[in-house]
Amino acid sequence: MISEQAWADAQCLWDFQQMHHELRPCSVAIGLGSHDLGVADVAVDLYQRGLVPLIVFTGATSRTTRQRMPRGEAEHYRERALELGVPAEAVLVEPKARNTGENIRFSRELLAERGVEVSSVLLASKPYEERRAYATARKLWPEVEFISASAPMTLAEYVDSMKDLRLVLDMVVGAQQRLLIYPQQGFMVRLEVPARVTAAYERLRAEGFASRLISDS
Repeated sequence: MISEQAWADAQCLWDFQQMHHELRPCSVAIGLGSHDLGVADVAVDLYQRGLVPLIVFTGATSRTTRQRMPRGEAEHYRERALELGVPAEAVLVEPKARNTGENIRFSRELLAERGVEVSSVLLASKPYEERRAYATARKLWPEVEFISASAPMTLAEYVDSMKDLRLVLDMVVGAQQRLLIYPQQGFMVRLEVPARVTAAYERLRAEGFASRLISDS
């Protein structure tokens, strides 16, 4: 159990991460690898709605996915897409990326190697990482238009799907921290963060939701 204040603060961060972009046809969808197969489902939905002709799944493994996805996040995403009816020729796999920056850089390189012209990207991520992923992509591939997409879930629904409240809140806090410190380190563009969001982040951090934090320096 957590306090009402902690839940309200987590909801504040969850809501802030949503970009609320209007989806439209793009050159390609890029599904950012993670523990969450729902990202693959989002990319598949974009393809099946005719919004993209091609999907790139990107990601190796991490401490969270090493046991759950032993063949790599991108490969497990690809398998999920094929199960859902996406033809194999419409899916590319980038299996080496270990962070969001590498997801973007390596996907860009793969698409260039395959001769795919890209002017716009539907960027599929976990719901609580939309803004972080968008800021990273804008930094590393500025000439391309990025449109964020994620599963249309509430925080409560996501916690229920993950079966681990503490882990979800730790990850939400970790995503917000990176949005605050990575711009000054050159890893993403700076996006305005309202004071109420920073205050919510600081309260959650002070309460110990810190397992996904990195050094502020």
